[in-house]
This record gives sequence, C-alpha cells and structure tokens, in this order.
Amino acid sequence: MKTAPDLALRQLTMQFVGNATTLLRCGPFTLLTDPNFLRRGQRAYLGKGLFTKRLTEPALRIEELPLLDAVVLSHLHGDHWDRVARARLDRGLPVVTTPAAARRLQGRQRFRHAVGLRTWESHTLVKKGAMLRVTALPGRHARGPAKMILPPVMGSLLEFGPVTGEIQFRLYITGDTLMFDGIQQIARRYRDIDLAVLHLGGTKLPGGLIVTMDAAQGADLLETIRPGNAVPVHFDDYTVFSSSLDDFRRELERRGSAADVTYVDRGETHTFTPA
Repeated sequence: MKTAPDLALRQLTMQFVGNATTLLRCGPFTLLTDPNFLRRGQRAYLGKGLFTKRLTEPALRIEELPLLDAVVLSHLHGDHWDRVARARLDRGLPVVTTPAAARRLQGRQRFRHAVGLRTWESHTLVKKGAMLRVTALPGRHARGPAKMILPPVMGSLLEFGPVTGEIQFRLYITGDTLMFDGIQQIARRYRDIDLAVLHLGGTKLPGGLIVTMDAAQGADLLETIRPGNAVPVHFDDYTVFSSSLDDFRRELERRGSAADVTYVDRGETHTFTPA
C-alpha cells in the first residue's frame, strides 16, 4: 500500500505560462522550465544577429512566481532564457541545463549553482523525503552545418519518487529538438513515460531552415515515445513559428492517432496522474 508521500508524488501539476515556460509542482518540488517573461512586442535574441518578436503576453509576471526549488533549462536562446530571467531570478537557484549553458550562467551571469549535464547524466535534488532526478536526454536543434550556429540543446527526464522507494512519476520535456535517432534511443531506454511536454512550432530561420518539430514531427515523436499523456507547448508565441497548434491537431486526426493529448491554454493549470 502506498504511503501519503508516495501518492503526492504521483500527481504533477503544470501551469502553462507561455512559449516553453511552465510551472511544475510535484510533491514538495516547485520547478520552472525555460523562463521567458518578455512582453508582447518585445524581441528575443536568438544569436548570430537574429531576433524574433513576441506575439503574446506571458500568463505570469516573474514577480508572481512562487518560491522555486530549481529551473530546468533546455538551452540558451532568448525565448527560453531571456533578459528578464537573467536579471530577476534568484542567482542561488539550481539551474539544470547543458554544459555550455552552465558555463555561461556560472560566469558573467553569476548563477553559481548552474549544473551542466552531458547526455544521459543526472542531477538529483532531495527535499522532505522526496527525490527529483533530472536526466539530460538527446536533443538536436538543427541538422548539418546549421548545428554550428545554434546552441546545444537537451531534452530532460524528470523522475519523482520517495528517497527510498520507486519512481512515481516520469516527465519528459523534449526541448527544442527535431526528430532524429536520439528520440529512438529515449524510447528504448524509457518505456513508461507518464507525460511528455512537446516543443513544437516548426521554428523557421532565414532561408527556411526548420529547427524545432513541426506538426508531423510532433506526431512522429508521440508514436515513437508513446507517453501516457502529452502537452504541446512552444507553438505561437513568436514570429519564427511556422507550424500552428491547429496543424498539430489536424495531423493527429489525419493519422487517426490514439495518443492522449491534453491542450493546456496559457494561464491554465492542469493536474496529471499516471494511467
């Protein structure tokens, strides 16, 4: 029979703030993903002289955040880690991210507890008898020579459970990735993912280069990973997006997909439990 702490770790609550920013609560842990609090009309810097303009308002201001235990950051792009986060987040927070991002955060930005994980490496947090293990998963932001102009990106597996017991909830956050052979590796290693958060949007750079999953690739990932449930994010907040949420819905309908997908509006909070 499961104890009360075990049962608390079998529920994950997600508030969708906007773009790839979510506020997650599971047991005693409160986490923020890919913090982006720019306002409508402001521009995010993507590197190499590229900018994109925000089209929406975030559902929360950064001043409205609760106390956080950590930030999970897929990569350093201005629509995932913006100047608002850089200036106003607590510099003592653990930020779990790629090695390249951690070096920059620890340096001039002075986030002294930034943790850089190579693919398949893990970092564990413990609080009130509960454990959160964050594992870096494969991600690929671009193919071919374009990989050299974009920052390294990681997917993240968040596993929640009691310190001395079994994992109760597994969450996969794709990060800004395309479909590639690393996704099949994830599927082979983790066959019991309870929830997947999909970074979609078909982000298009000058010249037509697509650097995040579009509707078809998002559907492909669902068919490969087969999570218990999925939430699409990162699809309409910026001018660089070319593949809408409606495109994703239509693609799933066209395929007759049986995947469970929950659509969470900006500002909405939803609680997930394993099937």
